[in-house]
Amino acid sequence: MSFLEPSPADEARRAGLRRMRIVATSLLAVAFVIFVLTNGHDHGVWGYVHTASEAAMVGALADWFAVTALFKHPLGVPIPHTALVKKRKDELGRSLEEFVSDNFLTEEIARERLAAAQVGVRLGTWLETPAHRERALTEMARIAKAGLGRMRDQDVHDFVVGVLLPRLQQEPVSPIAGSFLKGIVEDKAHYQLVDLGLTEIHDWLAANPKTFTGLMNERVPWWTPPWVDDRVINWTYQQALAWLQDMRADPDHRARQALDNLLTKLAEDLHDNPEVQERAEALKERVLSHPQVGETVLSLWASVRTSLLAALEDPSSTLWQRGDAWLTEASSMLLHDDATRERLEAHLGDIVAFFVTTYGDELANVISHTVDRWNADEASERIELFVGRDLQFIRINGTIVGALAGVIIHAISQLLR
Repeated sequence: MSFLEPSPADEARRAGLRRMRIVATSLLAVAFVIFVLTNGHDHGVWGYVHTASEAAMVGALADWFAVTALFKHPLGVPIPHTALVKKRKDELGRSLEEFVSDNFLTEEIARERLAAAQVGVRLGTWLETPAHRERALTEMARIAKAGLGRMRDQDVHDFVVGVLLPRLQQEPVSPIAGSFLKGIVEDKAHYQLVDLGLTEIHDWLAANPKTFTGLMNERVPWWTPPWVDDRVINWTYQQALAWLQDMRADPDHRARQALDNLLTKLAEDLHDNPEVQERAEALKERVLSHPQVGETVLSLWASVRTSLLAALEDPSSTLWQRGDAWLTEASSMLLHDDATRERLEAHLGDIVAFFVTTYGDELANVISHTVDRWNADEASERIELFVGRDLQFIRINGTIVGALAGVIIHAISQLLR
C-alpha cells in the first residue's frame, strides 16, 4: 500500500535531479573522451592531461557508485552494502526519531526558540493595525458561530438535566455561596445593583401614583373617611419617594447599612452555621429538582445563543466594539508593559515545555511509525527525489578532485624519475 502521495513540486524536483545527473555524467564522458584521445601521450603537457582524465574517471565512477548505492543496486547487481535506504529504511526512521527527540524536542531548546521568537512583541505589533484586529475578530467570530451552530438544543438540555443539575445537587454550595457573598459585601460590589434597584423602584413609583393609590385603597379600613384616606395615602406616597431618594443619594444610609449587615450575617451563616446550611441545601435541591428548571435553562440558553449569533454577525455591534477595544488594549500592554509581555511568554513557555516534555516522545515516534509504513522502493525513490540533486555534486566534485589528484600524482612521478 502506498503512503507517499506525489506533490505538485515533485516534477520540478525530478527535472532538477535529471539535469544534475546529465551534468555529472557528461563530465565523466568528457574525461573518458580525453583519456582516449590522449592515450599514448605520457610526456609533456599531454601526459598531465592523460593522467588527470584517468584519475577523473576513477573519481567520477567511485562517487557514482557511492551515490547510487545509497538508493539502489548499481547496474542492478545486488552488491553487498548497496541500496542502503531500501534495506535500512526502518533503522533510518528510528535514527531520525532519536535525532529529532534529542536535538529538537527538549524543554530547554523549546523555551530557547520561543524566547528568541519574541512572540509578545510580534503579537502586539500585529494587533496595532486595525485591519489585523478586524481579521482576528472575524476569525474568532467565525469559530464562535461554528461552535454555537453545532450545539443542539437537545444536547444542551441533556447536559443540563443529566450532568449539570445532578452534580449541583450533590455538591454542597452553601460554604461557597457564603464566601462569595462575603467577598461581594466586603468589596461593595453590590452597591451598583442596589442603586439600580432603588432607581427602578423610585422611577416606577414616580410614574405610577395612581397604581400606588389604588393598591393602598384596597387595604384601608372601611370605617375611615375618604378624605383621611387620601391624605394618609398621599403622605405615604411622598414619604416613600423621599425615602428611596435618600437611600439612593446616601451610601451610608441606615437602610443600606442594615442591608449590608443582613447580607454579612447571611454570608457568615451560609459558611459556618450548619442549620442555615441545611436549609439552604434543602432549598437548592427543591429548586434544582423541579422539572421546569431544565426547560427554563434551555429557554435562557436559546435566547443567549440567538443574541450572541446576532452580535457576531454585526461588525457594528457592541460585542465587536468591545472586542476591538480589548485587542487594542492588549496590543498596547504587550508592546509597552514588560511585566505583561514577560508573563505571556512565560505562560507560553510553560505550555510548550509541558507538551514537549509530556508528548515529545510520542511526537518523535510519529517519524519512525510513518517510515515503517512506507514502501521501501517508494521511500528510496522519494528520498532520492529530495536529496538526489544535491548528491550529484558529490559526483561532480569527485570528477574534479580526481583530475586534480591525477595531475599531482603525475607531477610527483615525474619528479621521482
